[in-house]
Amino acid sequence: MTLRAARLALPLLATLSLGACADATRTERNVGTGALGGAALGGIIGSFSGNAGWGALIGGAGGAGAGYLYEQSQRAQDRAYWQGRQDSRRYRR
Repeated sequence: MTLRAARLALPLLATLSLGACADATRTERNVGTGALGGAALGGIIGSFSGNAGWGALIGGAGGAGAGYLYEQSQRAQDRAYWQGRQDSRRYRR
C-alpha cells in the first residue's frame, strides 16, 4: 500500500470504527477510553526507547485496567448517592 493510500484509508478506518461505540455501556466507554489513552501515552514513551509498539501495548493494557478501576469507583459513588437519597426519604416521613 502506498503512503498516499494509507493517508486516506487510516482516517476512514478510524471514523468507521467509532461507529461501533454508539451503543456502548458506560463501563465499555471508560475501559476503551483508558486503553486508548494508555496506548497513546505508552507509544509516545516507548518511541523514546525505540519500542513504540511494545510501549503502546503495555500502555493500552495499563490504561484499560485504570479505566476499569475508574468505572468501579464511579459505580461505588453512584450506589452511595442513591443509598443516601433512599435513607433521607425514609427518615423524612
